[in-house]
Amino acid sequence: MASSSVAPRLANIRLHPIKSLDPVRVSETRVGPGGGLEFDRAWALYSADGQWVNGKRTAAIHLIRAAFAPDVSSVTLSVPGDRRKIVAKTLDFPGDTEAASKWFSNFFEQPITVRHSPEGFPDDAVANGPTIVSTATLQAVCDLFDGIVLDEARRRFRTTLEIDGVPAFWEDQLFGVEERSAVRFRIGEVNFEGSNPCARCPVPPRDPRTGEIIPGFQKIFSDYRRSHIPPWTPEARFDHYYRLATNTRVASSQTGKVLRVGEALIV
Repeated sequence: MASSSVAPRLANIRLHPIKSLDPVRVSETRVGPGGGLEFDRAWALYSADGQWVNGKRTAAIHLIRAAFAPDVSSVTLSVPGDRRKIVAKTLDFPGDTEAASKWFSNFFEQPITVRHSPEGFPDDAVANGPTIVSTATLQAVCDLFDGIVLDEARRRFRTTLEIDGVPAFWEDQLFGVEERSAVRFRIGEVNFEGSNPCARCPVPPRDPRTGEIIPGFQKIFSDYRRSHIPPWTPEARFDHYYRLATNTRVASSQTGKVLRVGEALIV
């Protein structure tokens, strides 16, 4: 464990109600029926071949802005600066998937189906709970790349829960040395099992608003991660070093429990 003087605290909750699109910051949220957070990744876009349309598949998705009501009851979709003059549209969330499908089909110029799942559409079907990162970890990323500020780092890595009061990569101690060994911890009234260091995808190197790529991002980040492994990190879990944040599992018994900004994380 890291120094006993640290006092990890939930500093930030960011939901991503539409998979691959903008986040909304909330002060509290409930655990949803699938182990993720309520409304997080609740909509996903599908193309005619039945595959997700997301940031891994197309950088064009970064051009879309999604502005949510504070209670996530509606979303306004727009494309600033788009030459085709695609009209902004406000939709009920999460119910208005039919109108959303038409809007996204117009933008991508191909048939798009928007689907809603109360359980969400997690990337990791096993460790499908919220991802956890520390503010200090995100700041370490900012320090590696000129021009990246903290909020942009959050947008690039798209984690849901952020803790402060701890050093960079403190969250590495929330997974065990072996894949089958889970680390149990609690934030407020919600119990978690830490699973594994989160492998990253082609999205973090891209500007979250334009899709422009930082050359060499993955190598620069991976080299830094390799050379700055803290003493508490189970390094055996790294088959490569392009990993950041900790994936979690949340039992069905936790459904409906509330997470609030300011609550302590207790291991």
